[in-house]
Formats: sequence, C-alpha cells, structure tokens
Amino acid sequence: MKKLVLLLLIALLSATTGLAQNAPATDGENWTQKLKTEQLQVGMLLQSVGVFSFQDNDFIGGRRFELGATRLDIRGQLESNFVYRLQLDFRRTPSILDAQVGYRFSEQFRLVAGAFKPFLSADLDLSPGDTDFINRARLVGSMMKTREIGLTAIGHSGRFNYWFGMYNGYGLQTANDNRFMYTARLGYKAETDEGAFDFGVYAALNSSVNEQVGNTNITSMGDRTLYGAFMKYEGDIWFGTLEFLQSKFDRLGFNAEETITGFYTTIGNNLNEKDQLLARWDYLSYDLQDNSSNRIILGWNHQATTLISFQLNLIGQFGENQDDQFGLAGNFQFQF
Repeated sequence: MKKLVLLLLIALLSATTGLAQNAPATDGENWTQKLKTEQLQVGMLLQSVGVFSFQDNDFIGGRRFELGATRLDIRGQLESNFVYRLQLDFRRTPSILDAQVGYRFSEQFRLVAGAFKPFLSADLDLSPGDTDFINRARLVGSMMKTREIGLTAIGHSGRFNYWFGMYNGYGLQTANDNRFMYTARLGYKAETDEGAFDFGVYAALNSSVNEQVGNTNITSMGDRTLYGAFMKYEGDIWFGTLEFLQSKFDRLGFNAEETITGFYTTIGNNLNEKDQLLARWDYLSYDLQDNSSNRIILGWNHQATTLISFQLNLIGQFGENQDDQFGLAGNFQFQF
C-alpha cells in the first residue's frame, strides 16, 4: 500500500508541475486543465473539522478538532470504454474506499465491479465535500455500510434511471458466508419552470448472517430487509430533500425483530452565488430499545473560492427519556 501511495503522489506531482508556470485566471481553472481529462481525472478533498458540545459529554464527538475526509480520487474512462476508479482515504493510514473497474456498453448502460457505494440512500450519493451539512443524515450510518464489494448494473432511459446490485453484504470486510446482499433502486427526473425534481425508491435484502448493521453495534441474524424513498428539489433560490428509510431484521441477543426507522427533511435557500442557509429535521428510532430522537440542524455554507469552502452547523437533539443536547460544528475544506 505504501508503494502504491508513493507512486500515486509522484504521478500527481508530475501532472501538476506546469501549474505554477501559468498565471491562473481562477483558483481551479489550471488545475482542471491539467488533471481533469476523460482518460484521467484526479480529485482531492481535505477537511478540517471542529466540534463543540455545549454539555461536557460526547455529543457530536465532544469538544475537539479532527480531520474530516482526507481523500485522493483517481478515475477515468478509456478509449476502449472501460472505466476505472481508485479512491484512498488518508485520515489515519492509507485505506481504500473505492476500487472499481467497469465497462460502458453505451451512454445509457454500464456494468461496474469492485468496492463502491451501494446506490441506495440519496444522502449517500454525494461526496462528503458536497453534502448539505457536515455530517450525513443519521439514517445512512444506522442502517447501511457506506461501501460494499460486488457488482452493479447502472443505466437510464429517458427520464428514468436504475441501479441493480449484488454484494457480499459485509461492507469492505473480507468476511464471507456464501450469502449475498441484493439491491435495487429506481428513479425519475423531471424539470419544470420552477426547478428540477428527482424521485427515487429503493430496497435491499441482505441474507448475510451476523452482519453488523451500519456503524452500530447491532447484529442482524440474517435476511435483513431495507426499503426507502426520497424526493429532491433544486431551484434557483430554494432547494430541499425528503427521505424515508426503514430496516427490519432479527436482532442478535433479543430473539425478536428489530425495526430501525429514519427520515429527514432538508430545506435550503441560495442567498447568493456563495452563501446558503439550511435547516434539517432528522428523526431516528429503534423499536426494541424504545429509543427515538429528533435532531434539528441549522447550517450556513460559504464558497470562498472555487476550491475553498466553509460550513457551520448548529445542532440540537431532543429525545424521549434523555436530556436535550446542543452542539456546534464547523468545517473548513479544500476540494478539487
């Protein structure tokens, strides 16, 4: 892995040697000319995050500074219609996030194999550098792995699009029990005078035994179902997202069926070309634990330059049989 990282950095340095020789019209213009071609596209994301819980506890991570996403992304499409992508994260030690190879049969259909996102939740679609808030909606981490290893068919016809996948079902772990996770997602896009709409429904069945659900410490005994739907709106001034997700499975240690339910609503306003104000209601519940909570987030996003941006989130969480909690989070990032 260290040799691979060294080779990638040498290649990146070689590609950027000429940048300083040209007077840039904007921060990102010359970078794009050098590092964004059809055969080779290089991306980079660096995030510095600070969190502060108003109470002296570990809500939203407590009180500390930390690295957010620290990534190098290399992808492209060859003249032979083969596609590839390798994305590494450097927060602790270099680790693989995406490693995929595929073939584009036409402009409407391609087949991809390797490690990548399972194409379910709309909130997981975006890079962490493009999300509305610093953290994704809680339903993502509570019910799914952000990466899976397998095979996916991706296509579209007119305004309709689809994803059908088959994965090991254990995220990026090497565990295997000869069972699989199956996913399906269908979408429809529409444009009106008021703005663009994106609708989607999706479902998954993970037959893997003793699967850890999402990033929780909850274990599924097998045949876990997951289903959800979303709607997105993008206008010149207003934008927003509404998404629902639910998962059912037999929970290890309880001998009963667990149901995890999550949904969120995001509303945003483009104040100008550089500033956005946002609000989100994020709900999450666990039936067997009789535990539910509502999280309200107010956000401000500022695009300082084409490469530099800031995010500020004020967070409040309110739940049954638990104290109300409040915190503040900030993100300073470079993204190319």
